[in-house]
Amino acid sequence: MTESADSSPAPEPAAAPPPLTPEQADATIRSRQYVVLLVLVAIVGVIVSLAAWCFLELTYQIQQEVYTHLPHAVGYSGGAPRWWALVVLPIAGVLVALAITRLPGRGGHIPARGLATGGVTPPIELPGILLAAIATIGLGVVLGPEAPLIALGSGLGLISIRLVRRGSPTQVQTVVAAAGTFAALSFIFASPLIAAVILIEATGIGGPRLPLILLPGLLAAGIGSLVSIGMGSFTGLSSSAYALDALPLSKFGPLHISNFGWTILLAIVVAAGTRVIMSGGLRTFRIADPRPLIVLPVVGLVIGVLTLIYAAATRNTINDILFSGQSDLPGLVARAGTYSVGALALLIVCKGIAYSLSLGSFRGGPTFPAMFLGVAAGIMFSHLPGMPIDAGVGVGMACGVVAVLRLPLTAVVIGTVLTAKAGAGVEPLVIVGVVVTYVVTVLLSPRPSKPAG
Repeated sequence: MTESADSSPAPEPAAAPPPLTPEQADATIRSRQYVVLLVLVAIVGVIVSLAAWCFLELTYQIQQEVYTHLPHAVGYSGGAPRWWALVVLPIAGVLVALAITRLPGRGGHIPARGLATGGVTPPIELPGILLAAIATIGLGVVLGPEAPLIALGSGLGLISIRLVRRGSPTQVQTVVAAAGTFAALSFIFASPLIAAVILIEATGIGGPRLPLILLPGLLAAGIGSLVSIGMGSFTGLSSSAYALDALPLSKFGPLHISNFGWTILLAIVVAAGTRVIMSGGLRTFRIADPRPLIVLPVVGLVIGVLTLIYAAATRNTINDILFSGQSDLPGLVARAGTYSVGALALLIVCKGIAYSLSLGSFRGGPTFPAMFLGVAAGIMFSHLPGMPIDAGVGVGMACGVVAVLRLPLTAVVIGTVLTAKAGAGVEPLVIVGVVVTYVVTVLLSPRPSKPAG
């Protein structure tokens, strides 16, 4: 009697490739092929950096046209009125929904799931990802540009290697795509170091493979920073409107025990609040994913209502609620003394709800709104005795990053680099805050379900 198909033995799983030894890694770096790869990566770094500049400059100019020049053209000389987002954001919802439903790739990564840094973006998905991101970021939705920049860098890197050498090995394609991602991220963070730390920590690269991928990535990231500086000089268009730099802080004084006490409390508050925001984003995604053409315009309208409520109650700018927040961080810190505790609380609630809804419906990055909300929480805590504003800003920002990305080293680097003007005294508080936030975030997160059987 013959065996049935169900009783046939399962195929043996493919054997994993042997791990790379340090000697093999050194031999690869000495090879001519690796030198050629570095030259190609340098070219890719220039291409990706120019593309990243075009993307960021385009979204910034759209924001200026929609929220500054157009209101002025129709008679609002003081800028966009409070109700302006009620019209603009539903339009953004329609455009993003069309990109999700009509173009390959469904608009890219879902921001409610964190920041996607692994894998390679298929070039066919780039138009849909870029259209969704331009409509989201350019029209003021509460998401950042880092996720589409990662996809742009990865996709352009893959296109470049395929044009130069068809049929190149998968490992080479992965290295070039990763280098493109390095270049794109270094452009928005204005720092090759931050880009490198994010990608190394997020992808878990280590051992002898690390220098093979890190060297091309650092080369591309360095070129990305050079292009960022050069494009500002060449075009007269400053990248300071969208590229982060050290925040305007004063020198931080000597540490006191109260600083650590408030840091721990702030870290717990940021972790708990971010957990609520991310959970809301996932619930929004479950509602929006089957019917984006209906849900996204409604979400845009709700965000517009939140903007109207905040602006009417506080008489502050609508920019506090709209946009990702990276370009508004220096202004928020500089004007910290003008915000009352009530205004900061309302800002955190309204932007937090808008951010949560955006995470599950629109397309963009989750990092910068979390940084903005963390800074707002830190400024709020600075009203307490024994918590200087410099410490509150650094701790709140780093805690917001680690609560969303779950990358503690990345959060520490971002928190210390962007608060460099406050001096080294902030660093211990940032580290303590990041550790506490990370642990509390893990404790509050649902445990993964066990597989059946």
